[in-house]
Amino acid sequence: MTAFFTKGQSDPTVQPVPASVTEQVDAADTTLQNPKRAVISLGSNLGNRLETLQGAIDALEDTPGVRVKAVSPVYETEPWGVEPGSQPTYFNAVVVLKTTLPPSSLLERAHAVEEAFHRVRDERWGPRTIDVDIVAYADVVSDDPVLTLPHPRAHERAFVLAPWHDVDPEAQLPGRGPVAQLLAALTRDGVTPRADLELRLPE
Repeated sequence: MTAFFTKGQSDPTVQPVPASVTEQVDAADTTLQNPKRAVISLGSNLGNRLETLQGAIDALEDTPGVRVKAVSPVYETEPWGVEPGSQPTYFNAVVVLKTTLPPSSLLERAHAVEEAFHRVRDERWGPRTIDVDIVAYADVVSDDPVLTLPHPRAHERAFVLAPWHDVDPEAQLPGRGPVAQLLAALTRDGVTPRADLELRLPE
């Protein structure tokens, strides 16, 4: 796996996806019966952050019953809820999936990906190699304490909404409304797009 990904002079994120790639993704979708759309937020502020994010995306794609449909641009963000300068900055991204897994199984897979990258939960808001959060699952609204849907703080986090809006400008956060409107109400201070970095959509 390449440890560092950069964009060329032309920006591939603004170019149409080749028909051959679309056909491959659509063909893979035929293996999923009645898939649901899910949105996953990724964050890393320890180690090789970009490589870890890509590894998490690849691990999600390798999950039976999961297809990664879109990968957002990378954002560099200040850590949430801690003293400025006390932790390294995060790289954040959002992926959109189609999945036949129920929310509980998708959560188990998210935790398995975190464990594979040695995520340690020593302290709240602590630094971590990888954070894999389910932001939304179809139109499900649930206050289950094990997995609250949508994510209870997604509507107030620009580092989630900005990359999500990039890959799906018409997205809706269940129970909260359009992502574009939610994002417009927030400050983007400390949430910086990194156009020099790129995550790959798994082949």
